[in-house]
Amino acid sequence: MTPPEPLGVQGGRNDLLRRHNLGLVLRSVHLAPKTRSSLTRISGLNRSTIGALVADLASRQLVVEDEASPLGQVGRPSPVVRPSDVPMAIAVNPEVDAVTVATVLLGGRVLEKERVPFDTVPTPAAAVAAAAAAGERLRRRSRSGRPVGIGVAVPGIVQQGDGIVRNAPHLGWTEVPLGRMLTDATGLPASVANDAAAGAQAEWVFGAGRGVDDLVYLHAGASGIGAGVISGGRPLLGATGHAGELGHTTVRRHGPRDTIGLRGTLEAEVTRERLLKALGLDRVDPDELEQALIRSTSPAVRAEVDRQIDFLAVAIANAVNLLNPARFVLGGFLSALVAVDRPRLVSAVVERTLPLPGESLEIVRAELGSDLLLIAAAELPFARLFADPLAVAV
Repeated sequence: MTPPEPLGVQGGRNDLLRRHNLGLVLRSVHLAPKTRSSLTRISGLNRSTIGALVADLASRQLVVEDEASPLGQVGRPSPVVRPSDVPMAIAVNPEVDAVTVATVLLGGRVLEKERVPFDTVPTPAAAVAAAAAAGERLRRRSRSGRPVGIGVAVPGIVQQGDGIVRNAPHLGWTEVPLGRMLTDATGLPASVANDAAAGAQAEWVFGAGRGVDDLVYLHAGASGIGAGVISGGRPLLGATGHAGELGHTTVRRHGPRDTIGLRGTLEAEVTRERLLKALGLDRVDPDELEQALIRSTSPAVRAEVDRQIDFLAVAIANAVNLLNPARFVLGGFLSALVAVDRPRLVSAVVERTLPLPGESLEIVRAELGSDLLLIAAAELPFARLFADPLAVAV
């Protein structure tokens, strides 16, 4: 995943530093379009070096330059450098009832997406087949984009570096070499990450987490609840890369068991299924669920929303007391709960937190909406491109 600015490392003449500097410039315009002069200022490289790097990236169809624009600057206008529409990532998000696939361009731009529904929980083979077929359909419809790889945001524990899903309890997957399976099916390099951890970094870079270095992102979907943590401007991974399992923290003694058998956990008490049951609905997307909750005048629906908000507040307060984030970002159907009654949630959290962490905390909704995990997944193959733009074929 791409961290925010600054570029940080100054350039040199040898090939290694050239590749490094190309990646830094490309990553910078991926975060936001910039003028050559701003790239010069951020990087510490001189103007001619930045010009050569931009020209090299443009010749490889990785960036484009708009006409010169003053952008409020004094002196001669500087061309604006933007990511091109050529590098494209195939993003995949498997859940218990569907596999969603998208084509995503640099800059976190979702080009097109397709949701493949399942009547039963998909097996790894079925999920891979669906993702490969949908990815091929989307690739054919893309006029200019060329894929650099596949990124997968999966609701489970992922072994760093090798794309093995160690355990995805809601999916029933254990020790699944998902990255290799997707590469075999598509011919593209595939990278896999936990969905909530990847989502935290996507919101940090492109969404509600911009401007802070300490945040917790909490995501809830059909496949349970997970969290990702940014601490001091870096992802908090833990000793084995599994930090952030806030969904399995206890919010009620002697409550129902969750998918791994723990009692009274957040994801046992706060579920999409309970909300749908209260509404009398079957399957809806996150936006439809939110609107249904907001429009409902049913006392039973409101009672269920209040119950879930109160349990959510317990988990958030525990995380705030432990981690002291500046911002808590809620995604998936948790965002819908905030939309219904944010004051109740904030009040319940403040009641349970230490004074100083509680009074400075911001609780906000995720900004990237239903595209969040797709943008997050796409960052995985893009990270390879930034690491060495000359080594990735586009």
